[in-house]
Amino acid sequence: MTPSGLATEERFAAARQIADAVLFEGYVLYPYRASAAKNRMRWQFGVLVPPAWGQGSGEHHDQRTECLIEPRDGANLSVELRFLHAQRRTVQQVGPDGGFTGVDTLELPDRVLVPWDEGVEERVELAVPVADLAGDGLVVPFERAEHEESEAVELDGRVLGRLVRRRARAEGVIRLRTAEIPGPYRTLKLTVEVANTAGWTPDPDADRDAALPYALVSAHVLLGVDAGSFLSMTDPPEWAGAAAASCVNLRTWPVLVGERDDVVLSSPIILEDHPQVAPESPGALYDATEIDEILALRTSALTEREKREARGTDMRAGAAVDLVDSLPPEVWDRLHGAVRTLRGSSGPSAPTTLVEPGAADPFGSGGERPWWDPASDAGFDPGSDRVPVDGRSVGAGSRVRLRPGLRRTDAQDLFLHGRDAVVEAVLHDVDGEVHVAVTVADDPGADIRRAQGRFLYFRPDELTLAEDE
Repeated sequence: MTPSGLATEERFAAARQIADAVLFEGYVLYPYRASAAKNRMRWQFGVLVPPAWGQGSGEHHDQRTECLIEPRDGANLSVELRFLHAQRRTVQQVGPDGGFTGVDTLELPDRVLVPWDEGVEERVELAVPVADLAGDGLVVPFERAEHEESEAVELDGRVLGRLVRRRARAEGVIRLRTAEIPGPYRTLKLTVEVANTAGWTPDPDADRDAALPYALVSAHVLLGVDAGSFLSMTDPPEWAGAAAASCVNLRTWPVLVGERDDVVLSSPIILEDHPQVAPESPGALYDATEIDEILALRTSALTEREKREARGTDMRAGAAVDLVDSLPPEVWDRLHGAVRTLRGSSGPSAPTTLVEPGAADPFGSGGERPWWDPASDAGFDPGSDRVPVDGRSVGAGSRVRLRPGLRRTDAQDLFLHGRDAVVEAVLHDVDGEVHVAVTVADDPGADIRRAQGRFLYFRPDELTLAEDE
């Protein structure tokens, strides 16, 4: 490997820590058993299905990434497509005649084996001079041959059965091209298209499970340039704003990874630039929609029978169970939360203090002053404070109508649009923002919510006066 290739491999190795979280997002969900209802419908992110299945199914056979690159003369682009190839595993038991018969369950002292689709990691790697991608660019087809293997299941030297694993043929294509972008600096729009080209044709009664062995699951792309850098698509420089806005990304989103902005991860899950794996995370738990501490606590509470089922479901599920069982007390303490940043409330110019695990307590007496002065709360009273709404002063007891704004990220708020509510409190946060706590007027559980202090929160500009106010 050339020095340039070695450097790219090192950068990709760091990026793969993030990419692995994408590759195995939701791979197997707690409680890690095939019998769990939420493990019946698997693989939701970045699934590129065969073209014949995509028609009318609502799923797609391709994805496209467009981003901006500033290459220097002689720059080379490294591309790594990664995806999971579904491997169908069946369980067979030895019969009285020595033959094998398919079964739904095979009990062993340490695990309970069941049929399951395993995910085999696949990579397609390319390295090409950036100059070769101008015009029509480059088209690179790839394939993965069908495969079958069996594994004997033994106990005390006696064969009880076997696991049969089958992978279907997977086919696809990668298309690469660049186009010059006008501007003060030499900038190219890089387009990377990945498509499933499998010729599999479904039967009339085929379902999604029938298509998955031919799909590219959790497909995502790593891009690296050995001389130059990429521009942020989330926060491009002002001169490149229009060019970034012209980029079209379909079913994927490119973000910068690494310190020198020379690596991009194009992910089917929207991330921010420079994402990181939390240092407190003890390892891969695969159910990435959960908080590690909650997930680890739940996993440790599984019964021995449930753990045996998890170990027999998938080797990765078994590894997650074993990981939680082996966590020392200091790791559990580390999972209980960490402060990433502390920012003063006096304005955008206030300094930011980074706090890493093991650092001095920012609330202790060692610093010059605390980041927040509790005494500053003395001038606020949520029960009596007022805030203007439609030119009128409202506070606890006022009736308002809810008009959730588009900027809110909680989709549940949209179900409350137009509903009347009662203001319970007016609160101020340390950044000077005002939040109005309310209960929905006709909510039969309003008294309980009020007693427990469990309110809904809106900005003042998301409220209007109720007609009877």
